[in-house]
Amino acid sequence: MLFPPSDSRLRAVLGPTNTGKTHLAIERMVAHSSGAIGFPLRLLAREVYDRVRVMKGDDKVALITGEERIEPPGARYFLCTAEAMPRDGGGHAFVALDEAQISADRERGHIFTDRLLHARGREETMLLGSATLQPLVRALFPKAEMVERPRFSTLTHIGPRKLSRLPPRSAIVAFSVEQVYQVAEMLRRFRGGAAVVMGALSPETRNRQVQLFQSGEVDYIVATDAIGMGLNLDVTHVAFAGLGKFDGVKQRRLTPAEMAQIAGRAGRHQQDGSFGTLAGSGRGGEPEFTEDEIYAIEQHRFAPLTKLSWRDAQPRTGSVGQLIADLEAKPDRPELTAAPEAIDLGVLKRLADDPDIVSTVRGAGTVRRFWEACQLPDFRQQGVDTHARFVSRLWQDLRGGHLGADFVAARIAELDRTGGDIDTLQGRIAAIRSWAYICQRPDWVLARDEMASRARGVEARLSDALHQRLTERFVNRRTAVLMRGMGKDGGLMKVEADEAGRVLVEGEQIGHLEGFRFVVDGTAGHEDRRLMLAAAEKHLPQLLASRADALIGAELGTVELRDGQVWSGGRAIATLERGRTLSHPRLKLARELSQLEAGQRTRLADALAAWLEAQLAPLAPLRRIEEAAVDPATGTELRAVLLALAAGGGIVARDAAGLQHLPKDRRPLLRRLGVTVGALDLFVPALLKPAPRALLHALAPGGLLNPRMEPVVTGGHGVFTGYRGAARQQIRLDMAERVLRGAFDARAQAGRRPFVLDGALATSMGVQPASLQALLREAGFRSGNPPRALAEGQFGPPAPQRWTWRPVRPGERAGERHGAARPGDRPREQRPQAAAGGNAFAALAGLMP
Repeated sequence: MLFPPSDSRLRAVLGPTNTGKTHLAIERMVAHSSGAIGFPLRLLAREVYDRVRVMKGDDKVALITGEERIEPPGARYFLCTAEAMPRDGGGHAFVALDEAQISADRERGHIFTDRLLHARGREETMLLGSATLQPLVRALFPKAEMVERPRFSTLTHIGPRKLSRLPPRSAIVAFSVEQVYQVAEMLRRFRGGAAVVMGALSPETRNRQVQLFQSGEVDYIVATDAIGMGLNLDVTHVAFAGLGKFDGVKQRRLTPAEMAQIAGRAGRHQQDGSFGTLAGSGRGGEPEFTEDEIYAIEQHRFAPLTKLSWRDAQPRTGSVGQLIADLEAKPDRPELTAAPEAIDLGVLKRLADDPDIVSTVRGAGTVRRFWEACQLPDFRQQGVDTHARFVSRLWQDLRGGHLGADFVAARIAELDRTGGDIDTLQGRIAAIRSWAYICQRPDWVLARDEMASRARGVEARLSDALHQRLTERFVNRRTAVLMRGMGKDGGLMKVEADEAGRVLVEGEQIGHLEGFRFVVDGTAGHEDRRLMLAAAEKHLPQLLASRADALIGAELGTVELRDGQVWSGGRAIATLERGRTLSHPRLKLARELSQLEAGQRTRLADALAAWLEAQLAPLAPLRRIEEAAVDPATGTELRAVLLALAAGGGIVARDAAGLQHLPKDRRPLLRRLGVTVGALDLFVPALLKPAPRALLHALAPGGLLNPRMEPVVTGGHGVFTGYRGAARQQIRLDMAERVLRGAFDARAQAGRRPFVLDGALATSMGVQPASLQALLREAGFRSGNPPRALAEGQFGPPAPQRWTWRPVRPGERAGERHGAARPGDRPREQRPQAAAGGNAFAALAGLMP
């Protein structure tokens, strides 16, 4: 008998996508004492398995596919792929076959046809599929109950859309791996990325990619036509990147029913969906639906199926020739047609032509085992010839019994490598799926359970690595977050700045704060930068307010002064401008602080002003000079000297100080203000200490000093630094003054005669001989007999160097104080000499107070 006698309990639930057919089957199954459902995809079987486990418990539910078998001892509900489900239903109370219209498919149709004809439940059987199947079901099963279910939501054609204009929650369907990658890459650049679903991916990888889309992490999914096989996605729009595909024989246009199967993924439950084409994706013309195709898809009206693909599911195995003949036999019903040659039959016929292999296949049991080996799925999808070579190698081991555990373990270990690109990982996953299938066979592998567990573990690790590669290549999480935030609820996004100053939007870094300035992440492209600046503009005021509060609360502990600016977090937050004096600068807040609320900005400005006043405390001696310089009681001449000192930060070259105009009765005030009148410079020793000098350096680059009043530059260094250049050394002014005082004291003791200078003092201060001579020449001292080497044969110290001095004339350059005489100079013996004895500094200029 071709069909079981229980057709009166057969119910065909037919209709378009989104009619709740699968949901109904699950509800009916769990209402029975036991049941089994066959699915077209392992992914879909796993999805329903997880749902039923929640309803019935882990110990009551089994998952059986070609590569995976989870079967608790007390399992009563079985979720299977169509190939793995019992062909007669396994004696369960309820049996269902999902997507039964696949019975007309070229490659897998004969499997679904066999289950449609023979898989029956004791109490109830359901066939789920497209309405195109209805005429054939009526012809094959006259007593079957026919149930038509309408679609929950409407499906509307909206025409072509550019990639940049696709609505969120869209699926883009392409029909080649290259096109899938191209579209996904464009979505990553402009829309934040996309999940990727292809038939070549492992079920685990597809699951995780689907979850990437379902969780809302990305708003787009790019898939092949495998998306039409029952995947439940929250898609609102389906865009076709093309309307043709290669069906294994030729390139052809999709049928309206195939288009509807894919387009029907748009809209879930009561939510309406739309479909259209992807503008700019066509080669040699843009893809577009015809009016008839649009009408058929929107109204769910398609040409009915006329034939189901059939192949003898229980061929005789007396010999290889008899097996092939039965597999190529014609069906005896007009509703059925012989299935095109599938890859398993192609492999069988290839190997049957090899006499070395055929000679090993003798007896019904061996022929049956050989046919089972030929039915190994071609997970690599490399074609009949390549797959036949793999099966031939497998048969060489199987014909003698079982595959050794060590051999299988070695093959599995070879594939346990997670390095490589997307294509490399896909190839390894296809290979490990083959070994996972082999390890599931009950009589092929020794230590089957252990080897199957190892294969599943390797597949899981490879799938994780492939998911990571796909996500890295096709998902820009930051752009995705920003694209979602640009909508009407963008102000509700979680935007925060961590302790390191990084600005995060929903956990994704978009830049960082330098002080109070937002700096976009340097790795961002042009489009990302635009989105980041827009996101920052919405939330920056509140971030800056929090940063200002934290800074004030910490008493500006991280703030520092340099280059005439106040710095915090690696950025200047205020600039020092010239105030009424050098030690009383004004603060000007940085432009980015204008985004703070007025009261907040005033609080920060007051806090910075108080902090700056405390920082300027080491400049108290300078402030006393500045105050005296503006006091009318000081007198005009002394005020001029003090103003020069104040402009130079407490230092001014003597020949630029105007000291010669200062009345003698006003000079004691200089000493009371802490000013030292030196041979070359006027300076305040208290301001030569490290703290005030460093502070003056921090103030100076901001333009606070009057460049016209800057002290004389000697040896390439300004004496504003507190040092005077001499040869290759910089000598602090007070140390240079001690050396020069010693020189003038030695000259006073020698009277008019050339004198010898004891260099011990200079040596004790670390002043080198060349620097000492340069310093003395700067003050007007000349060497009468430069040191010379002793004649050969003579021993003892060299003759001491003797010095003379004459005052430096106004405007005379240091290099002109020595060497050749200038025109108009009087002979050396006619030049005035200082009086012997007395104060050497009085002899220098008569200006010492």
